[in-house]
Amino acid sequence: MDFLRWLFDAKLEFAGGGFLLWREVIGNLFGLASALGGMRRKIWAWPVGIVGNVLLFTVFMGSVFGSADHVNLLGQAGRQIMFIAVSIYGWHRWNQTRHQKGDDGTHVGEAVAPRWAGTRVRWLLVATMIAGTAILTPIFRALGSYEPVWADAWIFMGSLLATYGMAKGWVEFWLIWVAVDLVGVPLLFSAGYFASAFMYIFYGAFTLAGFFVWWRVRHTTDAQARRVSVDTTFPDITVGNRKANS
Repeated sequence: MDFLRWLFDAKLEFAGGGFLLWREVIGNLFGLASALGGMRRKIWAWPVGIVGNVLLFTVFMGSVFGSADHVNLLGQAGRQIMFIAVSIYGWHRWNQTRHQKGDDGTHVGEAVAPRWAGTRVRWLLVATMIAGTAILTPIFRALGSYEPVWADAWIFMGSLLATYGMAKGWVEFWLIWVAVDLVGVPLLFSAGYFASAFMYIFYGAFTLAGFFVWWRVRHTTDAQARRVSVDTTFPDITVGNRKANS
């Protein structure tokens, strides 16, 4: 109980009366660790992220959890609940994939194989992002979320689609996070959530790096598949070439 009391009350104070909640700092550090695990395709990324989601939910519902100096960001708080639900799905899906057996009967071992979503799915993601933001904006406004409410709704929808895309193994999910960060940084600064705002700036660079890491894995896998296809289709030619080069 003493630890929980400290966790809810602890602040990092600055000159002039400003402060950061340690819950916000710690929650974002868990989120960063989860993103790192996701880039490396590690299953532990999901439970680590859930811990961060729980902490950040208490932060963004400031008035409910005793942070009277912070406004309520209902989209930010709601997306923590969404994160937990989708993370449980992703955790289960990656665990299933890791234990699948390949053609040789052995376990694949990888939690996820990055793949492109495809043109049709990309357009569907864009349409869902725009439509979802338009639908949620008046709902969040009626519930008293912080202005501009459309930005809060955009972040919620982007976070939902990006987390689902990560669970599916779509390379494009990293770019959805970039779109979230571009809107999230100014919103969080204006609302006074400085730790989360600075973390979003770092996330922006990190998600671009994650995109290229997954893109390289997909590119390598495709190159290997083409090589195997050539060897299978023209076995005599490839064997002859290898003998000639030896």
